[in-house]
Amino acid sequence: MSYTKEDILRISKEENVRFVRLQFTDLLGAIKNVEIPVSQLTKALDNKMMFDGSSIEGYVRIEESDMYLYPDLDSWLIFPWVSDNRVARLICDVYLPDGNPFPGDPRGILKRNLKEAEEMGFTSFNVGPEPEFFLFKTDEKGNPTNELNDQGGYFDLAPTDLGENCRRDIVITLEEMGFEIEASHHEVAPGQHEIDFKYADALKAADQIQTFKLVVKTIARQHGLHATFMPKPLFGMNGSGMHCNQSLFRGNENAFVDESDELGLSKTARHFMAGTLKHARAFAAITNPTVNSYKRLVPGYEAPCYVAWSASNRSPMIRIPASRGLSTRVEVRNPDPAANPYLALAVLLKAGLDGIKRELSLPAPIDRNIYIMSEEERVEEGIPSLPADLKEALNELIRSEVICDALGDHALAHFYELKEIEWDMYRTQVHQWERDQYITLY
Repeated sequence: MSYTKEDILRISKEENVRFVRLQFTDLLGAIKNVEIPVSQLTKALDNKMMFDGSSIEGYVRIEESDMYLYPDLDSWLIFPWVSDNRVARLICDVYLPDGNPFPGDPRGILKRNLKEAEEMGFTSFNVGPEPEFFLFKTDEKGNPTNELNDQGGYFDLAPTDLGENCRRDIVITLEEMGFEIEASHHEVAPGQHEIDFKYADALKAADQIQTFKLVVKTIARQHGLHATFMPKPLFGMNGSGMHCNQSLFRGNENAFVDESDELGLSKTARHFMAGTLKHARAFAAITNPTVNSYKRLVPGYEAPCYVAWSASNRSPMIRIPASRGLSTRVEVRNPDPAANPYLALAVLLKAGLDGIKRELSLPAPIDRNIYIMSEEERVEEGIPSLPADLKEALNELIRSEVICDALGDHALAHFYELKEIEWDMYRTQVHQWERDQYITLY
């Protein structure tokens, strides 16, 4: 829905809203907020709410800390899980005191890349995300344990699927908040779940991913459970992905459609996919941003490890779903839900646009199961692998002019620094596996 300032002030009074969360996202994808009493709402709607940016991960130094929150009025909603003293939220863009957008704001970075697509004649970049999550039991203090909520499998139902009631309450809550839910089901791994919501333009889709995560965690806690979007919480089981179904539109026309093509794909779609494949190893640091992300990207667990595409095969990184016409889309399967959605969609778009600009040629599809191909066969077919770990991904990122440009100098420098620290902490840590393997052997 579209709202004006007057609409928001009227609704807040009619619905007895007492507090408003001014939300934004830090560089690593964590939701942050400044909560204000409703008496300050007019000030917030006039873009006059200031906060200390030096305390936010990846933002600025202490000597340049003052920043302003500019609410997106169309993001207004009231949280349905609070009945008394109701709480609403507005998603905000971050601005500098001089009135310019803050270059390190992830939402602003996505907007900048969407502007580039618009300048190329594309009126919208639509994305249908599929974030998966796990439900773990909590202890008597409410802290997460390592015990899963159920032992169900793909499409199982109660009593095997013990997360059914929690998942249903999540769906009800999301619908009350304006989501159009298409399906919800148990995923492959025990304790793993997926709820699919309708595609939207990229900015709204990224906002929805953040809202989705908040709702899932909130409702899970009400059921005595802990929801996690960690990509690979358990060894020997499938990890959680966030497949992104993408399409570019010119007005009401899907730019990926060409009915005369054998697969119904336009040259624009093929160039877009070629760009995605070309830059996949570079943008992996953004779409798969944690040490743990690369524990998911291994053969045998339905996660893509190889940079290839197919119209039917699910082992490559890109798949073309069967729907055609307006529903023609490109499904990129390597992103995971730990990614900052604004940055992830920005680099996915930038990679595709680069393919269109340069009219990159799309390699032949790989319709065989890549998982059972030998390394020699993959080399012969020209199928590279995604990075094996975060360090390799960071090295690829910093060498890519296109993906670096998508992020901008400020975000790139701070993201790279934070992830180098994360990698170094992981690299120097002594893990339980090492003790189990070596402590009695040597």
